[in-house]
Amino acid sequence: MNLFINEKQFEFWKLRRARISNTAIATNFGISRQAVSKALLTIGSKIETALREMARANKIAIVKINPQLGVLLGRSVPLDVDAIIFVSGSHGLQVWYEHDGDCGACEEYAECIKLLWDYAEELDITLNRTADPTKMAEELFSKLKEMV
Repeated sequence: MNLFINEKQFEFWKLRRARISNTAIATNFGISRQAVSKALLTIGSKIETALREMARANKIAIVKINPQLGVLLGRSVPLDVDAIIFVSGSHGLQVWYEHDGDCGACEEYAECIKLLWDYAEELDITLNRTADPTKMAEELFSKLKEMV
């Protein structure tokens, strides 16, 4: 993920998103709490800018945005479907459109499953086991909407 964010800032952000306190992050990295707070303010602004730019590029009308979680909820204007833009620590900036796909016939099947499981784990969201990425996404993003 490159939003002009250095790796240490991004690591702080991921830890904060995981509900780790600024004090614990500072202690872990051997720096002041103020340095962590400043870095988190900077990265929060950059993440919000990235989410907004991705929404604009994909013609997604913004409904709700939460830079602390790295999530933007919106509606695709050209596709007329709900969309979610999110920041994943391992997959970078992602756009997911609500759809009923033929997942079994899709070349992206394994990648979708991995993305959804990884992202759920990053947010500490428990999902029911299923082999259908569409159902997984519905469950994951329903729970995510409650968090935003």
